[in-house]
Amino acid sequence: MINLYTWATPNGRKISIMLEELGLDYAVSPVDLGKREQFSAHFNAISPNNKIPAIVDSGPDGDPVVIFESGAILTYLAEKYGQFLAPQGQARYSAFEWLHWQTSGLGPMLGQLGFFAVRSEEKAPLAIARFTEEADRLLTVMEQQLSNQAYLAGEDYSIADIACYPWALAATSYLKDVLKASLATKPSLQRWLTLVGERPAVKRGMAIPKL
Repeated sequence: MINLYTWATPNGRKISIMLEELGLDYAVSPVDLGKREQFSAHFNAISPNNKIPAIVDSGPDGDPVVIFESGAILTYLAEKYGQFLAPQGQARYSAFEWLHWQTSGLGPMLGQLGFFAVRSEEKAPLAIARFTEEADRLLTVMEQQLSNQAYLAGEDYSIADIACYPWALAATSYLKDVLKASLATKPSLQRWLTLVGERPAVKRGMAIPKL
């Protein structure tokens, strides 16, 4: 049984989407970030960086597998269950490229934009302009990639799409007022958001944890 430690954020929802896509039974342990539960001693032992998501996979074959960082979790689950990651060749490494692109670029930049443009009471125009520009650049990279193929890593849905979807959706909802001009010029991104968002497992995963 897998225990998913998560909260209602794009990073957390990547893993609940993946678990739903795999059709696995799993337990959910909400980590309330507003109450700073991520800094509890129990969670620190699981995720030393004090961030969600994390999993504990306590299978019947020995010691449990404990993993933090969403990219590592997605890779582990894809390899363990043989789904949403090509076993070899260009498609496999393209999925890795876009997975790491998301964890190093799209997520951090949209996260910073969300802080400075939405959450912070004190507005910093230079920071907002900087992260808006970078967010537009990254969304343009997605638009160019998706204008030539169905999914980010090729013609097949993969962990790259699972990683990027919650963050790209946040750009159209939480950040829509900041990024509306950018989003208006990205029809391929909008097509992909609809395509991925209509998957039943994605809908279920986006509703985890049930608060």
